[in-house]
Order: sequence, then C-alpha cells, then structure tokens
Amino acid sequence: MNKCVTPQDFQIIDCLKNNYGISVQALTELPLGADSNASVYRAETLEKISYFVKLKHGHEDHISLAILKWLQQSNVQLIIPPMTTKDQQSFTHMGDFTLTVYPFIEGKNGFNQNLTDDQWITLGKGLRQVHELKVPPAIAEQLRRENFSPSFRQMVRGFYPLFEGKPFGDKISQDLLAFIKTYISVIHQLVDRSEFYAQKCQHDSAPLVLCHADIHAGNVLIAEDHSLYIVDWDVTRHTMLAPKERDLMFIGAGVGNVWNKHSEEELFYQGYGDTQINMNLLAYYRHERIVEDIAEYVQQLLLSTAGGENRAIMYQHFIDMFEPEGVVDRAML
Repeated sequence: MNKCVTPQDFQIIDCLKNNYGISVQALTELPLGADSNASVYRAETLEKISYFVKLKHGHEDHISLAILKWLQQSNVQLIIPPMTTKDQQSFTHMGDFTLTVYPFIEGKNGFNQNLTDDQWITLGKGLRQVHELKVPPAIAEQLRRENFSPSFRQMVRGFYPLFEGKPFGDKISQDLLAFIKTYISVIHQLVDRSEFYAQKCQHDSAPLVLCHADIHAGNVLIAEDHSLYIVDWDVTRHTMLAPKERDLMFIGAGVGNVWNKHSEEELFYQGYGDTQINMNLLAYYRHERIVEDIAEYVQQLLLSTAGGENRAIMYQHFIDMFEPEGVVDRAML
C-alpha cells in the first residue's frame, strides 16, 4: 500500500474492491488532465495488474460513458472502453463522485511522441469511422450541438480595457499583460476573424456528426505496442454534435506546437479518405479555439491568483500559442 494514504484513497480502494472485485496493493494519483473536477489514479494489484481509475465530481458524466460503450459496440478500435462493475455497469458512485475504471495502457501521448506514418493513417481511418456513424437518438438528444456561440469572443472583447490598463498582480500576471500588449493587434484580428467566419458558417447546412472536439495530440495515446487510442470523450467539456471540421481542424493546427507538418496532414487524409472540407468552417474552428484559450488563460492568470505552480505552466502555454508554426501562425495561413 502507498505511504501517506489519504482517507479518499481508502474510499477508492474499498470502492474498487466492493464494486469491481479489484484488490488494490498500491494507488498512485497521476498528474494528468486539465479537468479541475477530476482526479486520475493508477491502481495496482498484488499480481502487478494495473488499472486506470478516474474520479470525477458530480453525476453528469454518464453520457460520456454511454458514448464509449456505443463506440465499442460499433467496432471502433481507437477507444478505451470502461470496465464494468459486478452489476455490469460502466461506472459506480462514490458519494458525490462518479468512479470509472479502465485498463491501464502504458504509453505516451502525441505531445511526447511523434506518430509514425502508419499511425497517422490509422488515426485518419478511425476518425472517419466515428464521423460516419449514425448517433442513436438517446445519445444525440443529450449532446450539445454546434451553434457558433459568440460567448468567448464577447468575453475577450470585454477584456480589452484590462489589456490597455496598468500592470497589476503577481509577476506572472504582469508578464502576461506585457506579452498581450505586444500582441494586442493580433488578438484583435483573431477575435474579428473568428466572428467573420462564424457569421459565414451559421448559414451553412453542413451535417452534424459525433465529434470528439478536442482531438489534439495530448488526447491521442500511443501504446508501447504501437496501438493508438483517442481518449477523453468528455461531453461536459467538449464532445458534441458538430460539422466534421470541428475535429479535422486539429490536423495541421499546431496545438502545442506539434501536428503542424504538411506531410502529417497528407498521411492522415490518406487514412480518412476523400472528403470535401469546408474551409470557412476549418478557419472558424482554428480561430475560435485560440479565442477560447485566450479567454480561459486570462481568467485564470489575470483575474485569479489561484493555481500555484501551474500558473507558470499556463503562462508558458499562452505564449507558446504565438510561437512560429504554433496555433496562431497556422490559423492565419
């Protein structure tokens, strides 16, 4: 058993034993994910079998699990379906939390390891399969639908007086404000172009398909056996019904300063197959993603002092967006 086991650790261990029949020898919290309402763990048995355990506050994540179960039944190979409880459920409740268990797959995400040519083709084939599935009504009626909401654009515009004001807060806040002032004309252009493309796209009749909607390199897991998985199908944060370009925009977008090579796009579309891409939609999604990130980083770094050591990491992520061949450069092409 771990040293310094917390009361919540004991609750998780008991929950795994009672609901899954898993006897845990060691439980280790993992520094993964961007969801502040969720914690993830590696649970290891005496037999050295490992499980990935997710504990999320609230009981609203059941539709995400229903999607994974449906994708599994539809023979989609690029997902990791949750394990079932003794009662054949995809989750269990632990007080105010939802607990889910998955096989633990050793590997690295796409930020830490480049995809091979074959893996790019596999990713393209898998995403095409997801986009071509007919979503069951019981799932579709619970999913958000693309509506080109102006909320993040309005939020960033509301920050303009803040950007033009005097420096304040801690060093990271002041450094961020100074950086924003340097790029203020670019930020205005990003917001305005996102608005321009949103207005053009609102009248398009592009079919809505199931989109992961956050399929950047960090949500692609490359297993040690070279298998590929798309993780984090979270409807509370991103997964939705939208035009296919909502997912396709990530291929070549340069999120995290990777996936920005033309050769990678060619391999991906070799797997995805022939398709007509609405360039207005693609441009909208690439601009709007940056606007959303600007809004969220400003809220966390200028309007809050919380975050501790993560503040420096978030600040670096912000300035990385403006690096050569990063998301800003790729959106502006």
